[in-house]
Amino acid sequence: MESLVHALENSLEQKNWYASVILALTLPDICGKIEYPGEYSGARYKKWCEKYLEPKYTHQVGPTQMGYVHKFLSGSDCHALRCALLHEGSDDITEQSARESLDRFHFTAPPESGSMHCNQKNSVLQLQVDLFAKDVIASISEWLSDIEGDIEKEKRLEELVTIYDPFAF
Repeated sequence: MESLVHALENSLEQKNWYASVILALTLPDICGKIEYPGEYSGARYKKWCEKYLEPKYTHQVGPTQMGYVHKFLSGSDCHALRCALLHEGSDDITEQSARESLDRFHFTAPPESGSMHCNQKNSVLQLQVDLFAKDVIASISEWLSDIEGDIEKEKRLEELVTIYDPFAF
């Protein structure tokens, strides 16, 4: 997992925003397979995101006394985005069966100052690619800490793809 997270960090450093968002949406799938190996892809992806990523996108909105908790990104909508982007190259999730409440995503590159992240207008969620990717990385770090010492899950981690030096074969 370390090499895959490192690849995501490298894509962020290189400002390769498309690679960053695609890898950020793929890694929860891999974590979900390790965490819930007996479940089908969609269920394990949503379950993993609900536990590790969704809390980062659930915020108090409005004044403390009168505000309410709003879930900007659910595990289901994240899974719908993963399917739309990886299979269709689209940020429109209206045709995805996993979709919960959003219709579309609007990705932005980091501005020179400030951030343009986690803004919602109607059913469109704006995500700043680098901050979204960093949230995924933080979620993976939390998950890795949670599974530390779980021999079966650690074994599945060891079975992930490795890219070797061409002369080491």
